[in-house]
Amino acid sequence: MELKQIIFIVILIASISIFLRNLLRLLSYLKLAQPENRSSNPWKRIAHMLKVAIGQSKIFRFRVAGIIHAGIFWGFLMLLFSAAEAVIQGIYPKFSLLWFGTLYPVITISTEIFCLIVFVSVIISLIRRFIIRVERLKGDSGEFKDALIVLLSIFFIVTALLFYNSTMNFWYPSHEWMHPVSVFISRILPDSWVNLTYHISWWVHIIIILAFANYLPFSKHFHVYTSIPNVYFSNYEPTNKVDRIDFEKEGVEKFGVVDFEDLSWKSVLDSYSCTHCGRCDSVCPAHITGKELSPRDIIVQIRHRTLDKAPIMKKQMKSSEGKVDLTEKENEILNKKFVGDYENIEALWQCTTCGACMTECPITIEHIPAIVGMRRSLVMMESNFPSELQTAFSNLENNGSPWAFSPSQRTDWASGLDIKTCAENPDFDVLFWVGCAGSFDDRAIKISRAFAELMKIAGINFSILGNEEKCNGDPARRTGNEYLADMLVKSNIETLNNYKVKKIVTICPHCFNTFKNEYPDFAANYEVIHHTEFLLGLIKQNKFKFKNGNEVKKIGYHDSCYLGRYNNIYDKPREIIESIKGFEIKEAHRHHSKGLCCGAGGGQMFMEETKGKRVNIERTEELVSLGTDSIAANCPFCLTMLTDGVKHLNLEDKIHVQDVAEILLDNIEK
Repeated sequence: MELKQIIFIVILIASISIFLRNLLRLLSYLKLAQPENRSSNPWKRIAHMLKVAIGQSKIFRFRVAGIIHAGIFWGFLMLLFSAAEAVIQGIYPKFSLLWFGTLYPVITISTEIFCLIVFVSVIISLIRRFIIRVERLKGDSGEFKDALIVLLSIFFIVTALLFYNSTMNFWYPSHEWMHPVSVFISRILPDSWVNLTYHISWWVHIIIILAFANYLPFSKHFHVYTSIPNVYFSNYEPTNKVDRIDFEKEGVEKFGVVDFEDLSWKSVLDSYSCTHCGRCDSVCPAHITGKELSPRDIIVQIRHRTLDKAPIMKKQMKSSEGKVDLTEKENEILNKKFVGDYENIEALWQCTTCGACMTECPITIEHIPAIVGMRRSLVMMESNFPSELQTAFSNLENNGSPWAFSPSQRTDWASGLDIKTCAENPDFDVLFWVGCAGSFDDRAIKISRAFAELMKIAGINFSILGNEEKCNGDPARRTGNEYLADMLVKSNIETLNNYKVKKIVTICPHCFNTFKNEYPDFAANYEVIHHTEFLLGLIKQNKFKFKNGNEVKKIGYHDSCYLGRYNNIYDKPREIIESIKGFEIKEAHRHHSKGLCCGAGGGQMFMEETKGKRVNIERTEELVSLGTDSIAANCPFCLTMLTDGVKHLNLEDKIHVQDVAEILLDNIEK
């Protein structure tokens, strides 16, 4: 065995040992977090992983950055062949990928082409980050240093490989055609430099790879290892679901996320996987309107807290007596509050739970469950929440609604429509779940009446719960008061089961999402339909006769977050509008899954928005800029926020904001 081989083997063993030690240390911290079963539907998970992680499907939502990153990612996958070859050659110098036979030319040519793609992508990335300085890529000096180290490492890895391959062209001239890129280097490389270039390029290539592999666990680029498993273990659908707390479980001393160990292990893995790319921040309605909330920072701080506290917890666990002498710095870390010292409390209350951050994240990080978990600890453990929420909580507890209306007023909206309650008409086919906004808000009541009239015209046998209906629990859940939400959910389930409800239709996407995706956790399964889905079905059954309209009317359209991003319903409401003769949808700049939130979700409807620009104004200005005289929505909360936005802009006489049901009712024969 030659000295070169001995030196390499020593370096390789040391490198692998250090790598495994650090990797296992970081993975051991996951065990300190809460257990969660993410093993269901393995084939679906594999398909999702292949599409999102390997196929990079979400990365292209930002086209330029997506092309650059995909080039580097796929290039690195191809470079695994050359890296493996280099490692094996360090032990067995005669090893070659030539042993792959007919696959060798394919591997070699592909590797060379991807080397060029990676080379160019790295150059562009350096320009974007350090010269153009793209806004969402801005960070502290540590992030810039980290990015520089990683990008330069990749640059030298592919450069060294190309120089190494160029020397092969001297010894195997018949293989020149397999090296379409490095052949240009070989043509300018002096013969006297070939042997030296071969050895230097091989050592540079392999040493940087080994150093790079050991640097990654300490950097934000740890996602190179964790992103693929992170996508595999993600909640592929529905992505923004909030899990229940079992309040009857004995021994529970904490509710919500008090510290990092109260998060699920997946949330900690999320923090390891975050690339700091800033895509989440760039679409967050709170962040882009000048507020403190940064979805990226929330995930980053989870990692910081984990790396600060977990080693101390492990140290304490190793002590047989459970007591261990801690340094002053370690005690200082333990005495810090995760929510407060690491996470900005005010920022947590600015989240609208719109899900834009999770939709854009290319590695499926789950921000909202973490945020809601922290809100839970603030509400249920510390009673630390915005004062305006106290009114909403009290009303929900006493009246079953976030507003101060008596349950006896829940049927007032239906005055003159001859609508039966379940008690009056127990043999109904469909339960119309009106919701709190649809029952009490003056503007939303018009939606309820329009939809009820449409069902009557179509001959639907439906009933309402009337004063037996209570809030579905969403406002309490999203604002962290899970105990209150739990009470509301269980009360509603009891009422629904008493009437043997099978099918529910509702005008509210929040009610729709909660019944469809979260009530099953309480063993309550119903067929839940949003009113736009229901109406489209009636249109296809020819239940309505449309008026003969002649003029072309363009309508701006706003996607509800809880209908769109949460439940992937985008086209059906649009189909209703486009089924009306002469009506056309004019899309906003941000639409469908990229649509901007109205600003009402996550309890914001019941809180004051005091920082930065109001989200509903930002969204209304975008819709107004379309130049249409009508804006369509599919959610009573969105409708209220957009109507307020139009009034704020003094355009209420020029622009009308309507629900899809109202638009349909205006354009059919009664």
